[in-house]
Formats: sequence, structure tokens, C-alpha cells
Amino acid sequence: MAITVRFIGSLRSASGKAELSVNIRDTVQLGKFITKIVQERPKLRRALIDPELEDPRPNALILVNGKEISVLNGLETRLRDGDEVVFVPIVHGG
Repeated sequence: MAITVRFIGSLRSASGKAELSVNIRDTVQLGKFITKIVQERPKLRRALIDPELEDPRPNALILVNGKEISVLNGLETRLRDGDEVVFVPIVHGG
């Protein structure tokens, strides 16, 4: 079973790829899925995960099958074979 992961903008260079196909054995929670991806890509961890909160949501808009995760079950959204996860960086400024 595979999940497609797409990285937009600066997250593309941090991940080293625009798109990945990640094999899974069974359904998995989005939060655990993200943990697996960033363990394999340290540069992505620095760009995606907020170091104080240990959470990707302050740094990226996360879509699962075209829907923002806040309208789903957040990081507890269950991913299944064929799903697509997209990470869009959020730019902060002042």
C-alpha cells in the first residue's frame, strides 16, 4: 500500500524531492506518518517541525486528499492506501 506525499515551495528543497511514494502496511495516523518521514529526512524535520511544539502545523498547511487537516481529524487523521498528503509551507514575517 502506498501514500503519495507532495512538498511545495521551500519544503521541496528541504525534503530533497517534490514527491514521494511511501509504502505502509496498514492504515496509519497522519502524525505518526509525519514522524516517520522526518526521521528519514533531517533537513525536512528542521523546516517542517516547530522545535518548541514538536508540531508541523505552525510551519505548514497540510492537506489530505485536497482537504486541510483541520476539517478532518487533525494529526489523528487516518491515512489509507492511495491517499495523497501535501505540505505547503507557511511564511511568517513581521
